[in-house]
Amino acid sequence: MLFYFYPLARIFGLSFMPDGEWALGSLQKLFKSGYYARTLWFTFWQAAVSTLLTLILALPGAYVFARYRFPGKKLLQAFATVPFVLPTVVVAAAFQALLGPRGLINELLQTLFDLSEAPIQMNHSVLFVLLAHVFFNYTVILRMVGGFWARLDPALTESARVLGASSVKVFFRVTLPLLKPAILASSLLVFIFCFSSFGVILILGGPSLATIEVEIYRQAVHLFNLPMAAALSLIQIVFILLMMWVYTALQRKQVVTLQPVSGSQSQVPIRTTRDRSWVGGNVCLILLLVGTPLAALIVRSFLTDSGLSFVYYRALFDNPVQSIFYVPPMEAVLYSCGFALVTLVFSVVIGILAAQFLSVSEGRISALFDPIFMLPLSTSAVTLGFGFIIALDKPPLNLRTSLLLVPLAHTLVAFPFVVRSVLPALRSIPQSLKESAALLGASPLRVWRSVELPIIGRSLVVGAVFAFTISLGEFGATVFVARPQTPTMPLAIYRFLGQPGALNYGQAMAMSSLLMLVTAVGFLILEKLRIEGQGEF
Repeated sequence: MLFYFYPLARIFGLSFMPDGEWALGSLQKLFKSGYYARTLWFTFWQAAVSTLLTLILALPGAYVFARYRFPGKKLLQAFATVPFVLPTVVVAAAFQALLGPRGLINELLQTLFDLSEAPIQMNHSVLFVLLAHVFFNYTVILRMVGGFWARLDPALTESARVLGASSVKVFFRVTLPLLKPAILASSLLVFIFCFSSFGVILILGGPSLATIEVEIYRQAVHLFNLPMAAALSLIQIVFILLMMWVYTALQRKQVVTLQPVSGSQSQVPIRTTRDRSWVGGNVCLILLLVGTPLAALIVRSFLTDSGLSFVYYRALFDNPVQSIFYVPPMEAVLYSCGFALVTLVFSVVIGILAAQFLSVSEGRISALFDPIFMLPLSTSAVTLGFGFIIALDKPPLNLRTSLLLVPLAHTLVAFPFVVRSVLPALRSIPQSLKESAALLGASPLRVWRSVELPIIGRSLVVGAVFAFTISLGEFGATVFVARPQTPTMPLAIYRFLGQPGALNYGQAMAMSSLLMLVTAVGFLILEKLRIEGQGEF
């Protein structure tokens, strides 16, 4: 109520009453202006195309991960997940390092063919944005659809084949109808993430491309047109609320009532040439799609005009005269880690309470509050940050200069991940187990501490890792609420990318590589702790 709905209410007030009196000028201009109509259309269009491309590329991978057992599968799945929690500025930096004007591919082609200009001109193009969105969201389809697919009872398809159905008919008549809720839910989630994309559009799209999210930032920060920024935020909030309501409704339909089996029981080893082609092709796709941008980022962080060097990493500890930073850039790492630890504590406490409530709620109450608890995850991070600066500037909530403002904003974005990690584990606990403990004299607190907490412990750690890594990479809200003297790593990267010169570019690559390394280590830990078949987006 204080840190989500109250700032949103202030946005509503600024939209309808910009000068303290009822006025609809900003909303009318929003619908009448051709520029804003094109912005709305581009937001929907790029999100739809990004979702379609992600589906086309990820569904074969979901089948492979659901169907086959092969060496290195868990490591590959963790590797494919890393882009999802990378900050968008790191995603943008990775694609700049690979395909940008000074990227590795362009430099290689210029050297090989003695070209004076970069032959691949993708900077500030729609294709650049679409590729980055597929890179970012590939794992959503892979995990949600693949995990659901692996739990389908293979006896269903085997029975259909015994009755004479071909493989194609089995897929379209048996498998696809069962997969439909998972495919629709995961596709809608990808659409939401692309619809509210900010950092990727801002950096890779450039000034010529703008989604609603980017336009909110421009109107609020560059033009200081707060009523128009509020009107755009209002439009985005309405669309996101509707899409999240549909998403949570679809997710509830993913419950398999036909005796679901564990993923390991439904998987087979690689036997035939066809199996090797399916698995090998998708492994190559993951390595190409996910591996090449990340590898280019690492190489670019060491590559200088004189060869490989640590000069960009050493420069992170310097604070030259007239630097745009108030502190040495490496201190941004310390601030990021401090904010992430506070966010972890806040997110775990609030996430457990929310998951506990949803696990015991039924019917309309659960259907109402489930999408509400997911709203901060899907709400524009820029909208959240904008709401903070216009709402939390007067006593008793005058927090505009407080260090707590950053972890509070990060907690709103992170705690839904804790809820989605813990909720399946809580729902899996039989009611009879808790009732037995109560009959033996345990208090409600003792039942929770001795029965429920040990069962949900690993899922809770998974949610905590999510919260920590999400906080490390959060950019959209942080760009509004962080103070100049306490920058986070994503803000430092964005500032480096916005400054000319090889040193600034190299430092952006170096800091992005460090952030990517921390994220990768976090997810390797997560994959070790995650219980197979539990956890959801």
